[in-house]
Amino acid sequence: MNTQGASSHPPRGHRAAPSETPAFADLDLCTDLLDALRDKGYETPTPIQAQAIPHLLDGRDLLGIAQTGTGKTAAFALPMLDLLDENYKRPRAGRPRALILTPTRELASQINENFEGYGKHLNMRSAVIFGGVSQNPQVRALKQGLDILVATPGRLLDLMGQKHVSFEDVEIFVLDEADRMLDMGFLRDVRRVIERLPRRRQSLLFSATMPKDIATLARSILKDPVRVEVTPPSTTVERIKQHLCFVDKQDKSRLLKEILKDESIKRVLVFSRTKHGANRIAGVLESAGIHAAAIHGNKSQGARERALASFRAGEIRVLVATDIAARGIDVRDITHVINFDLPNEPESYVHRIGRTARAGREGVAISFCDPSERGDLRDIERLTGQEIERMTVELPPGRGQSMERPGARRGGGGRSGGGRAGRSGGSGRSSSSGGGGRGRGRRSSGGGSSGGSSAGGTSSKGRSRNRRRGRGTSAPPR
Repeated sequence: MNTQGASSHPPRGHRAAPSETPAFADLDLCTDLLDALRDKGYETPTPIQAQAIPHLLDGRDLLGIAQTGTGKTAAFALPMLDLLDENYKRPRAGRPRALILTPTRELASQINENFEGYGKHLNMRSAVIFGGVSQNPQVRALKQGLDILVATPGRLLDLMGQKHVSFEDVEIFVLDEADRMLDMGFLRDVRRVIERLPRRRQSLLFSATMPKDIATLARSILKDPVRVEVTPPSTTVERIKQHLCFVDKQDKSRLLKEILKDESIKRVLVFSRTKHGANRIAGVLESAGIHAAAIHGNKSQGARERALASFRAGEIRVLVATDIAARGIDVRDITHVINFDLPNEPESYVHRIGRTARAGREGVAISFCDPSERGDLRDIERLTGQEIERMTVELPPGRGQSMERPGARRGGGGRSGGGRAGRSGGSGRSSSSGGGGRGRGRRSSGGGSSGGSSAGGTSSKGRSRNRRRGRGTSAPPR
């Protein structure tokens, strides 16, 4: 029972059937949340939001399969805030009412920022907990009492071991990016947390892919869940124009610099397979006069946040990242994603290119493939069910010579995809297949939504108990 007045929520089981294209006001969210959505200019939910929110408001467990950029954070944040507010009880020190587990610091900060934004008209306290920073502000936030705790597994287990946090009051549990938890070796830690949760709770699991280990985990923690699958697992985003450049390994840096001569490529996220490689790529670009920075697990939290802030502000044009560090990056208007190295895991390709083409925009993904990566390319194309379009970019004279696509005809190539066609195997100048280089080509831009970071508890602006239904106004939250 809410301590500050009766809720005007209608009985959950008597909700009117949603229309094919509902507005947020059709989803039975409270007025305070609709006001926050209106403040952000959001009116129409994304498909995963439209499908998930009604079931979650009914208290159902949920298995959500959704790619990056589909709006899944709002899909669980909005109904969680609504339910916690409708059944409000003052949180006890060190005993949060809701727990969200996520694999990376950046993603945890972004999720907490979204809760703060959506819940700004509610009297909800939230905090984010992760390693790499002092635990003291986090402990203080826990002692003040939290409605919502967003955390990475490692630091959460540390604080649990120190008896700063207990999960006995958790009403709602969310495991986000479960497949990345598996990739990062966190499943054992996740299970240790789950063992401490009360048996009576609402549980949600979100994953972009559904490997066997995650399917097994889902069966163990979800009770009669609703399955919401916005797109088939590992299907690439349709609005992204994908190009492939065959190139010798020693020519990758020259190819990257050549592509970045195109001034229409405004904001670029470059993926490296290793931390050392990310540092080296950023250094090469800086030496060439291209503002760049690298983020990876060896960087301090402060350095990572400064690099992200500079990237968002447009102070640096290129952000070089590893897969783990990039999970949770949500930056507006990333026009291009460049895979300097192809990922070892084909599912990671989908996550990478999903950083562009957000909020209904288009984007471009360019991948480099050297001879040692042909197997990775085959795995990616098998998973996505499509062949990535081969393009050519002519390189200026330099050491090394690019490879051509296996089985391709030798000779000239036509102009295509933003790169000038060059001779595959000619003399004097080397060429790599790809898109987005200099010349007359297809140009496109992508975008997304901003993220943020926080390390302590936050309190929203006052509790408005007006639970009337209202309407929002324009585009879906991300």
